[in-house]
Amino acid sequence: MPRISHPPPAFFFSYLLPIAYCLLPVFLSACASEQIRQQEEQIRMQQEEIARQRREIEELTAAKQREERRRRDCNRAFQHFEQAQQAGEPGKAAALYRQGLALCPDDDVAHYELGKVLRAMGRSQEARREFEAALKINPNFHDAKRQLEATKK
Repeated sequence: MPRISHPPPAFFFSYLLPIAYCLLPVFLSACASEQIRQQEEQIRMQQEEIARQRREIEELTAAKQREERRRRDCNRAFQHFEQAQQAGEPGKAAALYRQGLALCPDDDVAHYELGKVLRAMGRSQEARREFEAALKINPNFHDAKRQLEATKK
């Protein structure tokens, strides 16, 4: 059997090395492209997170401004409530309570006090609505419950 002679290993390296050098930029380019794609994806995700955080900050700022406005309005409303308590005439007191409640509608005590004024004026339906409003804001307001029951009798 004849012996097959193999070319020396240096021959393969001298033949394959130029091919490897030609393919190396393609391989490196593919790696770089994948790395760039991953970095672009990371940047996109970071930009989305930044946008989400900005929206959250804007919402918190708006909520804080609304709360400050509500607090200022309620402070102004308390002036009306105090004037209503000092008013000698029930009609004027009712008007002052309504002005204050227009500024600060969530004051259960003001609804209750307005209900008492209206009840004293003989306006039971309106008084009932005010007692119910007070109880909607504060379900544990026992005096409002008693006044409401009294208007139903």
